[in-house]
Amino acid sequence: MSSIATRTYEPVAPKKVAFLGLGVMGYPMAGHLARAGHAVTVYNRTAAKGEAWTAEFGGSAKATPREAVMGADTVFCCVGNDEDLRSVTLGPDGAFAGMHEGAVFVDHTTASADVARELYGTAKAMGLAFIDAPVSGGQAGAQNGLLTVMCGGDEPVFEAVRPVAMAFSRAFTLMGASGAGQLTKMVNQICIAGLVQGLSEAIAFGQKAGLDMPLVLDVIGKGAAQSWQLDNRGKTMVQDRFDFGFAVDWMRKDLGLVLEEARRNGARLPVTALVDQFYADVQAMGGSRQDTSSLIRRLR
Repeated sequence: MSSIATRTYEPVAPKKVAFLGLGVMGYPMAGHLARAGHAVTVYNRTAAKGEAWTAEFGGSAKATPREAVMGADTVFCCVGNDEDLRSVTLGPDGAFAGMHEGAVFVDHTTASADVARELYGTAKAMGLAFIDAPVSGGQAGAQNGLLTVMCGGDEPVFEAVRPVAMAFSRAFTLMGASGAGQLTKMVNQICIAGLVQGLSEAIAFGQKAGLDMPLVLDVIGKGAAQSWQLDNRGKTMVQDRFDFGFAVDWMRKDLGLVLEEARRNGARLPVTALVDQFYADVQAMGGSRQDTSSLIRRLR
């Protein structure tokens, strides 16, 4: 059984591309590029994952980022954090050392706006281009090829890579100059943190009140309380099911970026800071790898 869903791709001339990082997001994203007809070379820190990907989708896997990107017009990347991103881009075995002049590096890592601007400048000095392009939609969005991608960088570069990136995207939008994609993702995570806490409190309250919560969620989901979180996580929260989705550890990493940026720009985020500490409680309860909806465990 394939790790990605079947979908229809926009017709686009096949390109030679590379994909660095085959985690729960990168593996299916790279798969959609291959299914769309592009020649894909992959790199993953754990070589076995690269071998598994090529067994499923074809293409080739290389031992270093530098080798993987050689000859590619566009290099996509999805790794863990700022330091992971620097490790696959910089140095003698990094991607920038192997990319040809004019090639574009598109980074889907949720990272800081600072590292995005840093690598944008480094790439430009080397005759390369860099787009920061964090995604929203989670593992299901990656598998279905329906991610929302928020981009920062130069418009001509963005327009050049957009047709290829639509292989795994529902929307691929330029938000502004370098770093704007990462800042937009921070806005996204602020919204999600507040929504999940509100939904957790609502469900815990309804259960204490003795209500039929699946029925309650069906009813209020047709009104002003409707949200993606309610539609996709409400009933699993009622059922105490959290062994899927976007891990608490990842959310805390993202909220750390948000709070650091807020300290820099002066934004006041009292609810976000509180929810970040609530997620620390979930980690202490052993829920590091559980979905973000496990926030409700604190209230039971």
